Amino acid sequence: MAEKVNPYKDSDQSKKAQVTQMFDTISNEYDGLNRVISFGIDVKWRKKVVKLVAETQPENILDIATGTGDLAINLTSTNAKEIIGLDISDGMLEVGRKKVASKNLSDTISMVIGDSEDLPFDDNTFDAITVAFGVRNFENLEKGLSEILRVLKPNGRFVILETSVPTNPLYKFGYGIYSKFILPTIGKLFSKDRVAYKYLSESASVFPYGEALNNILRKIGFINVEDKPQTMGVATIYIASKA
Repeated sequence: MAEKVNPYKDSDQSKKAQVTQMFDTISNEYDGLNRVISFGIDVKWRKKVVKLVAETQPENILDIATGTGDLAINLTSTNAKEIIGLDISDGMLEVGRKKVASKNLSDTISMVIGDSEDLPFDDNTFDAITVAFGVRNFENLEKGLSEILRVLKPNGRFVILETSVPTNPLYKFGYGIYSKFILPTIGKLFSKDRVAYKYLSESASVFPYGEALNNILRKIGFINVEDKPQTMGVATIYIASKA
C-alpha cells in the first residue's frame, strides 16, 4: 500500500481536497515549470505511452488526471474518435481547454471535471485508459485502480506513466539529491505555491514502483501486467489489461 503524503501537512482537509487546491493554485505555471524540472524528457515518455495505446487501435480513450491535457492532446495521433480528459482540478482543466481549442481538437477531446475514485462512466466503456503522473495523487490507490478496471472494456489496455526511483545505487543517489533538494528549491523560487513541488517530490519518493505496483495492479484484477523503466529508472511505464 502506498504511504500517504499530503501537500499541506497542517491542513485537516482530505488529501483529495488538498491536491485539488494545490493544482488549482499552480495550474497556470505547471506546464512551463514541469518542462524545466524534467528537462523536457517527460515529452519523450508521453510519446511512448501514446505508441503503446495506439497499438490497440482504440475508438475511445479516457485520460485520468489529465491536468492541462498534454497527454490527451498527444493521444489524438492514435486516431481515436473520442478522448476524455478527466481531472479533479478545474484550474488545470481550464488551461487544458484553451490548449485543446487552440489546436481545433474540441470535437475529439472533452475536458471533464471528475473524481478518479468515483468515475462517472458505465462499466466497460473505454478501449484504453491512461494516467500520467497521477496515480500517486489518488487518496485511495486501490479504489482508484478498481474504478479504472471497472470502466475499461475487456481486453482494453491500461497504461500508467509515473515517477519511480532508480535501482542503480549511483543513479539512486543522484536522483535523491535532485528530488529532495533541487526540485523543491526550483518550486520555491518560481511557484506561487511553495509547498507544491516539495509534495510532488515527497510523494514520488514513497510511492510503490516496479514490481510493488505491478503486484497491486494484479491484486485489483488486471492481467498481463508489465513495467518498463525509463531514463535510468526515474520514471516507469506500466502496461496492464482487463480479462
